[in-house]
Amino acid sequence: MKIDVLTLFPEMFLPVIGGSILGRAAEKGIVEIALTDIRDFSNDKHNKADDYPFGGGGGMVMMADPVFGALESVCAQDRKVIYMSPRGKVLDQKKISELSRLDSFVVLCGHYEGMDQRVLDHWDAEEISIGDYVLTGGELPAMVLIDSVVRLLPDVLGNENSALEESIYSGLLEHPQYTKPREYRGMEVPEVLLSGNHQNIALWKFRESLLLTKRRRPDMFEAFVKENHDFSKKEREIVEEIMKIEV
Repeated sequence: MKIDVLTLFPEMFLPVIGGSILGRAAEKGIVEIALTDIRDFSNDKHNKADDYPFGGGGGMVMMADPVFGALESVCAQDRKVIYMSPRGKVLDQKKISELSRLDSFVVLCGHYEGMDQRVLDHWDAEEISIGDYVLTGGELPAMVLIDSVVRLLPDVLGNENSALEESIYSGLLEHPQYTKPREYRGMEVPEVLLSGNHQNIALWKFRESLLLTKRRRPDMFEAFVKENHDFSKKEREIVEEIMKIEV
């Protein structure tokens, strides 16, 4: 997969894309993340890429010309363009999965008070947000999007089941996790996880995910229950049990 990132601050990305899972994915040739500095395409002698908005208002707006130049340099006309924006649709797992199936895409990072609308209209950019709050720029949201997409690519995670087993993919929050030692400061690992009985372990994880989701994200819990799931008899019993619990 090829991901082009267009930004005013490419240096912000270097520690992220060069380390951990993203760095290893790049070393394996699974993903290529290329950074383009929008200022390089400014016609201003000071590499200015923003100006005051027409109609007045506070702050500055990113100018169309340098952004057009940056997009043309990565052949964005033949690719999906994503603009990280607080007014976009909030990123969710469905969109992440959709993007992970692409061969390439372009991420455009806004800054200041936003982007000249003509850029978004001409390049048919899809606006995506990571939440209902405003940051100083699109760089951090872009990192979130890239990390969430790349980890779904084949052979990126050490254990391919990691992505599949996380309960967010089935509409539930993830169950509690434990590791060594078995006892720590008087707190013990649940006995079922040490039993070796894989069926009981799976049912325990399912129950804990349901209960945690109902307590913390009742909206997700209700949506999960309403879906048509091919539950086993024991799973159905657990669902009915959790539905009766007052939280």
